[in-house]
Parts: sequence; structure tokens; C-alpha cells
Amino acid sequence: MSDLPRKAVTRTAKLAALPLGFAGRATWGLGKRIVGESAEIVGRELQQRTADQLFKVLGELKGGAMKFGQALSVFESALPEEVAGPYRAALTKLQEAAPPMPTRTVHGVLEERLGANWQELFLEFEDKPSAAASIGQVHRGVWHDGREVAVKVQYPGAGEALLSDLNQLSRFARLLGPLIPGMDIKPLIAELRDRVSEELDYGLEAQAQQVHAEEFADDPDVVVPAVVHQCDQVLVTEWIEGVPLSEIISDGTQEQRDRAGQLLARFLFSGPARTGLLHADPHPGNFRLLPGGPDGEEDWRLGVLDFGTVDRLPGGLPTPIGDSLRMTLDDEAEAVYELLREEGFVKDSIELDPDAVLDYLRPIIEPALVDEFTFTRGWMRSQAARIADIRSPAYQLGKQLNLPPAYLLIHRVTLSTIGVLCQLGATVRLREELEAWLPGFVPEEEAEEPAAEA
Repeated sequence: MSDLPRKAVTRTAKLAALPLGFAGRATWGLGKRIVGESAEIVGRELQQRTADQLFKVLGELKGGAMKFGQALSVFESALPEEVAGPYRAALTKLQEAAPPMPTRTVHGVLEERLGANWQELFLEFEDKPSAAASIGQVHRGVWHDGREVAVKVQYPGAGEALLSDLNQLSRFARLLGPLIPGMDIKPLIAELRDRVSEELDYGLEAQAQQVHAEEFADDPDVVVPAVVHQCDQVLVTEWIEGVPLSEIISDGTQEQRDRAGQLLARFLFSGPARTGLLHADPHPGNFRLLPGGPDGEEDWRLGVLDFGTVDRLPGGLPTPIGDSLRMTLDDEAEAVYELLREEGFVKDSIELDPDAVLDYLRPIIEPALVDEFTFTRGWMRSQAARIADIRSPAYQLGKQLNLPPAYLLIHRVTLSTIGVLCQLGATVRLREELEAWLPGFVPEEEAEEPAAEA
């Protein structure tokens, strides 16, 4: 019997206890109110206690609970500071680590999938994992041809664990909503659940990673490790050194933060245009900052890992995204409204004021208005609060907008990437990347004009 199924009852019990804990704290809060403490103080304490228990439980679990925790962690910038502050370290830990599976289990998977003599494929193999994720963990080794490699081993029973945890989490998604203002948790969990089968298929992951590795092979800014070997439950890729983005977030210099942010934005928008694929798991654990050439930090490159979740976009990012963004910048309210209606963001049964829609969108696209923009947690929180305040026009209008299925993953990836940029506190020339890579952002006639001679 594998380790994850054996622990399923324990995981389920921990997850099931979360709503009970929420209810208990609500009772505690009521008691505090009765004895005269202010609603603001009690509310803050309730939020902190709730976040504490949630992150503690998610941090102890693999499977879907950790996957949800990683997805949630990139929205940490939107949390009120009094809640986010004490738990930032716990969230960062979720991005980089999970409890390892026993060595005997790892060896069992490798023997089953690579054969009884699997150790002969390696000159070296480290039993202690170097990293752990939601469905597998990574071991460092040296392949038989001398290449340093990362060996990704899938947890036995990972599929059942993912579905079990996500189903359990979805039952009390409403209670988690207040943790991220303006974020509807239930669709996030549903979308993660829909991606389970893709993430479990290391064949699909190897294919997506190799496409990126070949496209970015000579790129001066982005490094994607090549695939060395792949079979069921095991994926071997080249090893890359580098500083995890979570360490740049916590201890990096401003130069490192800005460089990492610029390259992250570049990869987000250039990847689909160059490969027809969108890397759809942009939490800091999947990125490294690699030392570059003689110019120091200006030459640092972005290492990209984990291609288990991708969105297949054969034509790159949809042109209407660039069209609507450009027209919003140009204050073309009617044109923006008609495009949103055509794409299904505004349902046929609903009539909205085009100027009100433009007012809703303008603050969100602020980073594209200027040559460079500094992403901060304060800016992210102000956006979340504006959309989450039930008294605001933005909240009322937002409730009437629709997110078409074709845009769901793109939307989440973009929001998650912005969340990471805000955690970095990076100053980024976003408009430069949009003009270079986003279809529709630059009108066709301008894009086709030959560059002026120097």
C-alpha cells in the first residue's frame, strides 16, 4: 500500500477540521465582542487565527491541498498586511517544500519504472530530495553520460490524493473567500481539479518542456532544462543551478528583483508567441535566477521549471487581449465594450454602461500606461480592495462580468504573475514586453512598418 493512500484518512481529517476550526473561532470572536472588544480588533484576530490554521494544515500536506496552497500563495500580495505579514514565511515555505516521501518508496517507484537495475543509469543519485511539489519530488543525480540531472519522481497514489483533497477543499471554499479579497476561491479549486490528469501525465510534461528547451536553447534571458529521459511516474531533466525566486523575494537586492521581474514578464508574454504554449504554474518555486555573463546582475537569466500545467495556444495569446488593452489605453469605451461582448465577457442578456466598464478596467491596466512600473503589495491590495468592496461601483460591475472558459487559465496565470511581481517589488518595463509579444497591442500597420534607419 502506498504512502499517500495510507495517509488519506489523516489528510481528510485535517482538511475536514478546518471548517470546524473556523466555526470555533467565530464563537470565540462572539465571546470577545460580548465582553466589549471592538469589532475591528476581533476581526483582525479572527483573520490571523484562520490564516494560521489554514497555512499550517496546507503546509503539512501533499496532493491537492498543497497545490491549492501554492496557487493561493501567489495572491499573498492581495492580503491585508496585518494578515499577510505574520504568515509570509509560511506561504513562501509552501512554494518551495513539502514533506518528503520515504527513501524506500522512491526506490520502489524507480525500480518499477526504470527496471531492477535502475541504479546503473546513474553515476550518482541523492536519496535526499532537493525539492518537493504537489504530485512529486525532485532528486539530484548524475546521469550515466555524466550530465547533472534532476529526477522527478511522482508520489504513488498522487492522482487520488489530488482529487480527494481538492474535493474536500471545494466543500468549504466559501469560508476561504475572505482570505483573498476579490478572489472567488471555488472556480480556482475547480480549475485546479480539471488540470489533475494533465499534471499526472509526465509524457505531456516532457513534451511541453522539450518544446520550450529547444525554443529557448540559445536565448540570452531564459533557460529551460532539456529532457533527458521520461517514463510513467519518472521524469529526468538537466539540472540547473540558481537562486530560487522565493529567496530573491525574501532577501534579494533591488537589482535582482527588477531583473527577475523583467524576465518573468518577458517569459509570460513571449512563451506563447514562441512555443504555442503558456506555462501555467507561475509560483516562485518554479523559477530560478541564474548567474549570467560579465556584466553581473544585468546578465542574470531566468531558469524555468515544471511544465506539468500548460495552456495550449497554437496562435499565441488571443489577439482580443491585446486589442482590448490597447483600446482601453486609448479610452475607446464603446469599442472595448463591443469587443468584450463579442468574446463573451459580457453576456447577451446583460446591458452595461461602456464608460463604467472602462472605469472598471483602467486601474487594472495602470502598469501598461507608463514606460516602467513598480509593482508593490500596496498596489495589489488597493486593486483587490476596490473590486472586493461591496459598496463600490467596481464590485457591482465586476459581478456582472463573465469569464469565458477559453480565458480562465490565461486570467489566472496573468494574475498569479502580477502577484509574484508584487512580491518581488520589481520595477518592470511591462509596456516594452507587451509591444514586443502581445498580439493586437500594437496596431498591425505600425507593427509592419520597417524600423527607421539610424
